[in-house]
Amino acid sequence: MGYAMNGIITAFRREQSMRTHGLAAVGVGVFLAATGASPLWWALIGLAVGLVLVAELVNTALETLADLLHPGHHPEIGVAKDVAAGAVLVATLVAIGVGVAYLLR
Repeated sequence: MGYAMNGIITAFRREQSMRTHGLAAVGVGVFLAATGASPLWWALIGLAVGLVLVAELVNTALETLADLLHPGHHPEIGVAKDVAAGAVLVATLVAIGVGVAYLLR
């Protein structure tokens, strides 16, 4: 548990995108509380937000490892980083879709 918490804290300290997603997650929670969302919507949106945060953590881990192993530019390292960033984008789009579904309910 300690190592996991250290990893999460380190990601928040190092990565602006992690802080941005974390702040958005707090904002979503406040919005859900203010609008009286049902437990089902809390669960669905919580899963979507969690997906984004997990994708961002994996992206950060991959980028950190890639930079350590190959600090110079390498096309395949660039592909790996781009794919990981793409995973964050897909997760974010899914979360936005769930949020739009909540607003249109």
